[in-house]
Amino acid sequence: MRKGTYFPDKPAAVWVSSDRLTDGVVRSLTMILRTYGCRRCRDGQGCMMCGFIRDSAPTHPSPDDLVAQFEAAMVRRPEGRFMVKIFTSGSFPDAAEMPPAAGLEILRRLDADPDVVKVLIETRPEFVTSEAMADCRQVIHKKLEVAIGVETSNDRIRLDCINKGFLFEGFVRASRVAHQHDVTVKAYLLLKPPFLSEGVAIRDIVRSARDVSPYAETISINLCNVQNGTFVEKLLRRGDYRPPWLWSAVSVLRQAKTENPDMIVTSDPVGAGSRHGPHNCGKCDSEVADAINRFSISQDLGDLRVSCDCEELWQKAVELEDVSYGAPLVH
Repeated sequence: MRKGTYFPDKPAAVWVSSDRLTDGVVRSLTMILRTYGCRRCRDGQGCMMCGFIRDSAPTHPSPDDLVAQFEAAMVRRPEGRFMVKIFTSGSFPDAAEMPPAAGLEILRRLDADPDVVKVLIETRPEFVTSEAMADCRQVIHKKLEVAIGVETSNDRIRLDCINKGFLFEGFVRASRVAHQHDVTVKAYLLLKPPFLSEGVAIRDIVRSARDVSPYAETISINLCNVQNGTFVEKLLRRGDYRPPWLWSAVSVLRQAKTENPDMIVTSDPVGAGSRHGPHNCGKCDSEVADAINRFSISQDLGDLRVSCDCEELWQKAVELEDVSYGAPLVH
């Protein structure tokens, strides 16, 4: 965990933004509750790129503390109708991380709030069980969605390059269970985990979007960024890793949306323009990142019409890195 004063009744982070839903755009309140953290990471089996354990609590917060964190986050609510996205840097339905006394009480309060139109909770697939979904549905009757970091449909990439610890069939099972309880699914895909060339990473995400489309209502393409204290950070320092080009994000968004026109396909280029985040040449980073954000809200491919001289350099990198064993040619 990050050094500093720890307040068990305060969330790790809260912010307001906008999200695209099937029936339009809505304001959203995102909260990261400070739980004890992902149990897999606590067991020393964390994902290669994930540094969220640094925001976890040093001890298990009590159910009352977790509800208090939620209430503190709700103070930041936007005006009018909005959706709520709850992250724990782990899995909301994991009873060892989010005690049911707290998790169900939070969902119960959201169900009673007339301004809340939808609730999203994040989880690993193994915690999407029929019992867990039934318990949630007993207390919340409005739109509910589970967000699952499947990352890729390729089991070898997920296990060897990300260390995720589950197979694609686990995501499929979780999706079916969720849908049986009228719970929609959001699939997170990860663009360019370590050990992949730019071209392989692009092709993997396009194929993965195609593979997850029967099982999810929304696809979110996460652009790998380098978080402190992670294995990916070690690779970056050695010159063995480069975060994805923003052009790669534009490419996969275009292809995924074209192949799945009725599906919501989004991306949030966190850290865009920095050495630790997705970037191009430096001159066009803000413009391209803005285009990606606009598209994520509008779903209009026209918003991805951006250009820069460095696009040709990106195309060369995509072509040549396939024969350089994935070693980044441009940093």
